[in-house]
Amino acid sequence: MRIGELADAVGVTTRTVRHYHHQGLLPEPERLANGYRTYTLRHVVVLARIRRLTELGLGLAEVRDVLADEAGKDLAEVLEELDADLARQEAAIRERRARLRVLLKAEGGLPAEGPVSPELAALFADIPQSPEDSPMAARDREMLALLETTVAPEDRARLLETLRGALGSPEAVSRAHHAYALLDDLVDARPDDPRVGEAARALADCLPEEMLPEEEDFLDSGHSFLRAFYADFAPAQAEAIRRAMEIASRGRRS
Repeated sequence: MRIGELADAVGVTTRTVRHYHHQGLLPEPERLANGYRTYTLRHVVVLARIRRLTELGLGLAEVRDVLADEAGKDLAEVLEELDADLARQEAAIRERRARLRVLLKAEGGLPAEGPVSPELAALFADIPQSPEDSPMAARDREMLALLETTVAPEDRARLLETLRGALGSPEAVSRAHHAYALLDDLVDARPDDPRVGEAARALADCLPEEMLPEEEDFLDSGHSFLRAFYADFAPAQAEAIRRAMEIASRGRRS
């Protein structure tokens, strides 16, 4: 039979048959005098087996092991490994779906920062929003979402506890809104604007000690993360943030 007849018999495409030849899964057939390949019933049997194995989820390398006459793994062993792998995938999918259900059912809907942990989403929901649409407040929330993503899993709970402690009272939230407003006003200001100092002091009052970087980090202008962090703000805002961290750091040392 021709390659098209073989493919039709098993329910695959001729391109698939050629791919299996290239991968060494399906033996090359003999060629007739006119150069055409001629396939036998044995090719049909092997191709059908390849299809059944791939439909079970085996990769082509695993299929090759199963089909090998000598050095390959026993089929039962391969299928047991596949079953264990599928069980791990099922558990991971169940966990992801559970997280999605929590996010979708969260009060107030999904936060603007996108999917965050249920704990951080709850913290955002508990913090009253600024009366104005503050760009600095929105950026702060983005930074908190970034921190949650990048910190080690064992540090995530401590980070959220720190945030809850820092923003756990109406007075603390009011101080944060005041600092946001002062920073927003600096968007078109110069770094030597007198308002920079006031904004720095207001922001320093809001910074949890546990979230301050080490002094040598924020004073190092070559520090890549801090350089990118400052570059995301207007010059006067970046200067106010830098001063705020210096002020808060001095308070930590005293």
